[in-house]
Amino acid sequence: MKTVSNVINGYAHVSASTRERVEAAIAQTGYRPNLSARNLARGRSGVIALVVPRLEMPYFAALAACVVEAAEARGWFVLIHQSDGALETELAALEARFPQRIDGIVLSSELLRAEHLAARADTTPLVLLGDHDTGPDVPHVGIDNHAAARLAIGHLAEIGCRRIALIGAAPGAQRHRRNQGFRDGLREAGLDADPALMQAVRANTGVEGERAMEAILAGGDTPDGVFALTDWLAFGAIRALHRHNVAVPERTAVIGFDDIPYASSLTPSLTSIAPDRRAIAERAVALLEQQLAGVAESDPEEDRIGFELVVRESTRRG
Repeated sequence: MKTVSNVINGYAHVSASTRERVEAAIAQTGYRPNLSARNLARGRSGVIALVVPRLEMPYFAALAACVVEAAEARGWFVLIHQSDGALETELAALEARFPQRIDGIVLSSELLRAEHLAARADTTPLVLLGDHDTGPDVPHVGIDNHAAARLAIGHLAEIGCRRIALIGAAPGAQRHRRNQGFRDGLREAGLDADPALMQAVRANTGVEGERAMEAILAGGDTPDGVFALTDWLAFGAIRALHRHNVAVPERTAVIGFDDIPYASSLTPSLTSIAPDRRAIAERAVALLEQQLAGVAESDPEEDRIGFELVVRESTRRG
């Protein structure tokens, strides 16, 4: 059994002839390792938890698929749980209160703060997704939301937009950074931020995006550019513009954030900031793997994942 285990786990000290014989026997019998037994021997469950706000949101559904893929490559199963943006649920996940034993947690939080992490009693390996003001001791993986928002505003300014609206201004570290990137992007383009063109939302939904756009249009000043903090909000904004016979992008260009799968399927298709979800998932799972192996965590500031601006019809003029 030990020899078979050495071959399956790729140990180098097995001779070539022995390896060939074991591999032939594996092929002949159709043998597959018992992952449960292997994990039990290692003192692990072979299960990690992924906690996201809502699986109905395409961004998180697509991200979950990437996490499952990265985990399966390491022989792990993924328990997927949604917090619905509730602090109580996020705190329960932080303390690893799940119906079964898990080896690690990947948590996309909307409400956790540094004091919650500092008070954490559980020692299960943890990785946070997104921007968080949680201090340097908690590994987190995400993109530079401030830089991404500046890139979006730079694109709108480059195509001639001068009155740029913001939809989605709301509390929270991640949205705050996108909000600040919006303001800094305007300043870099020599443009002013008009409070009348900035609308907060109560939720990340198309309905809220439409309501926010309606509120801006009700002020009597139609912007020539719109930056929505998520694609869902952008979809709602475009619907409101269409209802008021405002042509997109000819009169008002619209850009979103997240590049969810539906972004390329609308008319007009949506220009969006696209985070590298696959790289985010791979890095998060790799950080869990490092913690389980007792390897020192890297500086969270280094765990910035790439993004790109995907230009589509909603900002393509001329």
